[in-house]
Amino acid sequence: MTYLLSIITFLPIVAAIILALFLRDDDDAAANNARWTALFATTATFILSCFVLAGFNPADTGFQMVEDRPWIMGLRYKMGVDGISILFVMLTTFLMPLVILSTWEVTQRVKDYMIAFLVLEGLMIGVFTALDLFLFYLFFEAGLIPMFLLIGIWGGANRIYASFKFFLYTFLGSVLMLVAMVTMANLAGSTDIATLLEFDFPSGPIPMFGTSLRGGLQTLLFLAFLASFAVKLPMWPVHTWLPDAHVQAPTAASVLLAAVLLKMGGYGFLRFSLPMFPEASAIAQPVIFWLSAIAIVYTSLVALAQTDMKKLIAYSSVAHMGYVTLGIFAANQPGVDGAIFQMISHGFVSGALFLLVGVIYDRLHTREIDAYGGLVNRMPIYALIFLFFTMANVGLPGTSGFVGEFLTILGAFRVNTWVALVATSGVILSAAYALWLYRRVTLGELVKSSLMTMTEMTARERWIFAPLIAMTLLLGVYPRAVTDITRPAVAALLNDYHASQPAAAPVGVVAEAGH
Repeated sequence: MTYLLSIITFLPIVAAIILALFLRDDDDAAANNARWTALFATTATFILSCFVLAGFNPADTGFQMVEDRPWIMGLRYKMGVDGISILFVMLTTFLMPLVILSTWEVTQRVKDYMIAFLVLEGLMIGVFTALDLFLFYLFFEAGLIPMFLLIGIWGGANRIYASFKFFLYTFLGSVLMLVAMVTMANLAGSTDIATLLEFDFPSGPIPMFGTSLRGGLQTLLFLAFLASFAVKLPMWPVHTWLPDAHVQAPTAASVLLAAVLLKMGGYGFLRFSLPMFPEASAIAQPVIFWLSAIAIVYTSLVALAQTDMKKLIAYSSVAHMGYVTLGIFAANQPGVDGAIFQMISHGFVSGALFLLVGVIYDRLHTREIDAYGGLVNRMPIYALIFLFFTMANVGLPGTSGFVGEFLTILGAFRVNTWVALVATSGVILSAAYALWLYRRVTLGELVKSSLMTMTEMTARERWIFAPLIAMTLLLGVYPRAVTDITRPAVAALLNDYHASQPAAAPVGVVAEAGH
């Protein structure tokens, strides 16, 4: 298993190179070959990632399956996974074959379409496995390129505007992170993430703008990383690129954008912000808490006013990511466990919701909510699957959506009851916009003539949703499938976090983190 992480990272990219060099894109047979090649490569990647999971030891809180060798200019090529990152690798490889299956109806530049998805998969996996600072940055930023192309070439009418807005927001946010990385490498004398986790970055107050900056250099480094991760997640108020990107992106790109790319922001907070800048994270906690609560309530209310299905689900994603930042910066075991769980669950549920929109868009070629109504009369299986994921998005007990929201609110309640109370109202608001959408699209009489010819889901479409339903139910009734893997790594992170605070944390907090 020495090179297994490198294999699953670069296998999709190698498949993309093979498609680019050896496959024509000038007839239906070539397009079909491109589809099957992409499906085979992504399926093989998922199978190999299962071997990574099988060989992973959750009790070991360090990095496992580490690959470390010289790279370029004194930097090192270092890969590895721990109890936090391995689940994001599995989420990515699990979703990719389903995403490829969902693109079977695409007929425009099929080979190029598949190449973009294969390259994107490899870069996303690289983000979660990189253990060198600049290797992480390379994967993190390079992932913008295939998504930019997917939106800009295969997107909707305003795809150029949306693709450039997506690129500029996320790229500019990361420029400050690069400056911070250079500073960290000079201070610590290393770009190795494991070494940086052990390094104490200066946190003494420094004079700035006529006052003394709390947290000193740590605060500046924290803010630089925040500029990148807040946009990527995204947090309110730097979320405005996301609805435009989702509306214009093709369905499969929307699935990956919501299910995986957004999670890079949350993963970044867990990998860098909390463990490397603990004092600055504690100083920023109240602000992040209230920004998260505002995001949950505000974007839920905005979702209620939407007329486009994808835009409604996009605002729903921003609201759900508010629970993620809430749980992470609660900095206790239920909060961080819940944040990771919420990200994994959201990957399945939001991905399914965007796929559901794609199913009826392929038939009617509109996402306007008013264009639908009474679909249960023509598509009963579709209506049932839509209802299931609507309930999961609301957080119905028995689905994965409930566990993540419950744990994050529990973690927030132990820190700030008022913020937890405001965040809890988001549960009610999510039920309002999700059920409103479901009622308008599927229930009632079938009166619109354009809907009379709507056909039920095909066997291929049903098979796409079967694994997503299974995982949403499994994590809803057996959340330990996730928490047993994350708990030891999270406990170690929290012990280090609280031990790094200037004043000793309350005994109960430290004891809980190590439980």
